[in-house]
Amino acid sequence: MTIRDFLLGVGVMIIWGFNFSAIKLGADQTNPILLTAMRFSFAILPAIFFIAKPKVKWRYILGYGFCFGVGVWGMMTWSITIGVSAGMAGLVLQLNIVASLLLAWLLLKEHISWQKSLGAFFAVIGLVISLFLEDGSVPLEGLVFILIAALSWAVMNYIVKRSGTTEVFAFSVWGMLFAPFALSCLAFGFHGSQVFVDLPGQLNQEVWFSILFQAYPTTLLGYWIWNRLLLKYPMSTVSPLTMLVPIFGLIGSVIFYQEQISYEKYVAAMFILSGVVLSQLSVDKLRSKYRLLRG
Repeated sequence: MTIRDFLLGVGVMIIWGFNFSAIKLGADQTNPILLTAMRFSFAILPAIFFIAKPKVKWRYILGYGFCFGVGVWGMMTWSITIGVSAGMAGLVLQLNIVASLLLAWLLLKEHISWQKSLGAFFAVIGLVISLFLEDGSVPLEGLVFILIAALSWAVMNYIVKRSGTTEVFAFSVWGMLFAPFALSCLAFGFHGSQVFVDLPGQLNQEVWFSILFQAYPTTLLGYWIWNRLLLKYPMSTVSPLTMLVPIFGLIGSVIFYQEQISYEKYVAAMFILSGVVLSQLSVDKLRSKYRLLRG
């Protein structure tokens, strides 16, 4: 991965990390599923009227929209409402790295180097540490929803790769077209019509900020860059970058919600950060440069 693309990827991870604090801001005051539906409604409007449908099969568009809208962010927002802290939500979501590497190996036949495998192993250690925290920041019920979100993210990455689209922005926008409808049906199925009646009275300035931050920098900008990287590089190379999300998620949670970062959380974060470095390190290239320097 080039330095420019790596820095772009890191920039997206910063936005995505802070996004968990933005989610909590809105999810604490309104229904989490409807909050996510509004996020995607604003993300596609008015862009959908000015962008032609990408030249890919409908099954990829529908699959992407369902995994992205309902699977990843519907479940993640719900987990935060249940009680998962904004910082720990981003940390535990990184289980998608392991699932992405497995899918890349099993379905895309990508070669998984020992560096990437070791990086994933370090990340898993960090995630296991986070599961044994006793401060209530990762309740078991919320963990179930995050696991669904993590698996959905891996499947979403696979769908993007399989689609082979070159119209990245159009694919993202048209895929999100179906998310608000699916999420609204889910909200109605679990809570009935009352959540729709209550919604207008809950839309204060903080909720609007939460919705718009999720819709534009996080979703439109962030996933446009992310999907471009997925199509340009192997999935097993790009996916480990998301291990940076929990680091920035914890920083955001400390800044906005004064979350206490215990020794165990620091250790977990360090293992995850080590996993990113290892997964992006190319030993063969370093050896080649070393030989050139030696003449």
